[in-house]
Amino acid sequence: MHSFPYAHAAADDWREALAQIMEPLADLPAPEPGLSRLGFVYATDPLTPHLDEVLRSLRDASGVTHWVGAVGIGICATGIETYEQPAIAAMIAELPDDSFRVFTSVTDDLAEYDALQEAWLGNAEPFLGLVHGDPSNSETESLIEQLAARTATGFLVGGLASAHGDARTIADGVTSGGVSGVMLTEAVGIQTNLSQGCSPIGPHRVITESQRNILVALDGRPALDVFKEDVGEELAADLARVGGIIFAGLPIQGSDTGDYLVRNLVGIDTTQNLIAIGDLVEEGQELMFCRRDEAAAREDLARMLAHLRSRLKGLPRGGVYVSCLGRGANLFGDESEELALIRDQLGDFPLIGFYANGEIFRDRLYGYTGVLILFT
Repeated sequence: MHSFPYAHAAADDWREALAQIMEPLADLPAPEPGLSRLGFVYATDPLTPHLDEVLRSLRDASGVTHWVGAVGIGICATGIETYEQPAIAAMIAELPDDSFRVFTSVTDDLAEYDALQEAWLGNAEPFLGLVHGDPSNSETESLIEQLAARTATGFLVGGLASAHGDARTIADGVTSGGVSGVMLTEAVGIQTNLSQGCSPIGPHRVITESQRNILVALDGRPALDVFKEDVGEELAADLARVGGIIFAGLPIQGSDTGDYLVRNLVGIDTTQNLIAIGDLVEEGQELMFCRRDEAAAREDLARMLAHLRSRLKGLPRGGVYVSCLGRGANLFGDESEELALIRDQLGDFPLIGFYANGEIFRDRLYGYTGVLILFT
């Protein structure tokens, strides 16, 4: 099986970037019998007002009807990260006939989605979904859980669009407001994994008193006292420095790989010894504090890539990478080092993706992670 056609370009003018990616994707030979084509496209925020024209141009040039993708403040391709300036990355996958279905934005009600799935597969379920979401919809996390439950594996991958304005997505058209993407059957060979961007700095604690998102007591002690103990004397003496460095980690029950959800610290009350985090919590739930650390993130990414490499029989035909806005240049450095690590570990294969406002893996919304999807 050959590699997927792909292209990426950045330019001062969005039209120039579009022209550069259309040329290598134009006039493709017809797919082999039994194969159909699905396009993926990611564009940086400056192209948001022009997404309809981008999609129309890609369809006209490539002859590919079905496309999915999203806007990102940054996008990526094989070994390259691009931020802020006009840039586009596109890839055309060749997949078995009838092995995928694009679904448009689901904002609150899955009735239309269910009807589409039944018309496609009857009583069977798709194997996995690659989806994109709008971070402004308060129902997004619930929709992710519900859509994941409608797959045979309980598995979605993808991320939330990121933008300075409207965070728009693509699902056979430009859309916003919900979760959209493509569902895939088992006939599509996929390998996927997740890399964390933080590392635990203390033991698992038990939340013994809380109020919605406020930690009152951990292990029966004032939450802030436990926090200071775990972060160490230097940061405990200057709590103003913990923002962007220290986070709350919520272990995922039943995970056999020690996965955890990273949530921001949103407030510290030194008078009442309280900590507020960016998620609702319950008494009896476990929590640990984490530190965002470049060395640990590199180590975990290398671990994830080695695990994927051990499962591959050859070079991937193509891939999609969804990484957090807090990673990339903000964590690994300015020379596209995060993408270079992937290329160095797995080889030079077609890879596109974007920097997200939240990453989707299995049935949950993560933060500060990288999700890699490989087509084999």
